[in-house]
Amino acid sequence: MWQGAARALRGACWAPRRPFGRAGSAPRGAPRCWSCGGPGAPAGGEALFCPACHALQPPGPELDFFRLLHCNRSFTVDVLSLKRQYQQLQRLVHPDNFSQRSQTEKDFSEQHSTLVNEAYKTLLAPLSRGLYLLKLQGVEISEGTDAGMDMEFLGEIMEINEKLAGAHSEAETKEIEAFVQAKQKELTEDLSKAFEQGDLQKAKELLGKMKYFVNLEEKVKLKKTPS
Repeated sequence: MWQGAARALRGACWAPRRPFGRAGSAPRGAPRCWSCGGPGAPAGGEALFCPACHALQPPGPELDFFRLLHCNRSFTVDVLSLKRQYQQLQRLVHPDNFSQRSQTEKDFSEQHSTLVNEAYKTLLAPLSRGLYLLKLQGVEISEGTDAGMDMEFLGEIMEINEKLAGAHSEAETKEIEAFVQAKQKELTEDLSKAFEQGDLQKAKELLGKMKYFVNLEEKVKLKKTPS
């Protein structure tokens, strides 16, 4: 079963490199299987199971979330493909499948399942995906600071917050929600261009702004939730 599901993973985004050397030998420096000690253990964590004994292997330490979900390292992702990859991987590594296996495999299953969930959640949303892309390239945005932020932009955010706080009808709230969603769409498109052009500074500025609109989006949801 795991072999068929593993093959299906290769079709959605990209096919991973061959993780094993010719004639069943492991590439130089590759870890050996923890269970059978065979040479067919995964190189860099690209394979989930040992091809010799079929034991679940530990998560590879060098895998980033894009590689884990078999997607190109890009801000633009195919959300439906991403979801399929996530579901297929979870079917392979879900702890329920390992209830009768060794404790080692149970532990690895928990690790894989947690990692897959985190990867999917990170790559699904434009903000977290963009921040993760920057992090992979050594760029991070400091938490809780407005340093360097355009004062005109901050004034705009303050005005929207005030309008939202003073909204007393569903129509007013929906109007603000539509505006916030439109700004999110605009920022997402600009981010895509910035990453395509390799302009990480521009991407950092746009993500800093997107943080405010994601926060506004959450406030709108709370406003719409009956007390």
